[in-house]
Amino acid sequence: MLRNTSTLHGYGIAASDGRLGVITDLLFEDTSWLLRWLVVDTGHWLSGRKVLLPVTVLGHLDPEKRELSVRMTMDAVRHSPDVDTERPVSRQIETGLYDFYGWRPYWNPGLFMDGLGYGYGGGATLPLPVAGSARLEDDVVAAARDRDDPHLRSVAAVTGYHIHASDGEIGHLADFLIEDADWSIHYLVVDTRNWWPGNKVLISPRSVRSVDWEDRSVNLTVDRQAVKSSPAYDPSMTVDRAYERRLHGYYSDIDAGDSRQLPLF
Repeated sequence: MLRNTSTLHGYGIAASDGRLGVITDLLFEDTSWLLRWLVVDTGHWLSGRKVLLPVTVLGHLDPEKRELSVRMTMDAVRHSPDVDTERPVSRQIETGLYDFYGWRPYWNPGLFMDGLGYGYGGGATLPLPVAGSARLEDDVVAAARDRDDPHLRSVAAVTGYHIHASDGEIGHLADFLIEDADWSIHYLVVDTRNWWPGNKVLISPRSVRSVDWEDRSVNLTVDRQAVKSSPAYDPSMTVDRAYERRLHGYYSDIDAGDSRQLPLF
């Protein structure tokens, strides 16, 4: 089901033996457009400490209770490495967390889902590639560990960024629509009121060229007219599969020459 990331803020996180805290932010990867981590404020339990939890441990989402279960214990979180969630999360920090919990990191080249390399396995240990590729895998993993920029972005920080079409600004990023089955970002919700009064539109991640931290902007491959001519979006409606097919087909036609592999919605 598609959900607005803004509605997840404040959701409680329930471990197998108690309540861990509440969600204060989400971190996504701007190359795959997948959520990777939850930022959880532990409140009085750990004296206001914030911790990172990978989406691979997420279980049942209960909208009525505004709660999300995780396949972890409170004790495991208590002893997890300290992370400064106010600073960008480097690959080294991610590696430390995965090493602590004994899980395989999502960037491991041996993990694939539908050929896209998502690495989601519900917390289970997944097999390595065939033995003949072990040395190559080790080299790739070592290189990944050394990279300081894993392209992780904070949902809270990016919300409000200016949206630039190929021929000028069209509005600002108001929200994201995510699929809670695999935690992929399906659409950016863009508020265009300063350019096109009274309208919000959905933008496919396929149409994003880059996210610029310094300029606080999201840069698109499409022009203003393409955005204006996209299927109408009513924030009060449920985005169903028929609408998704229509919107995805619209942007697929525009981006027919784009060879990037992103989630098929």
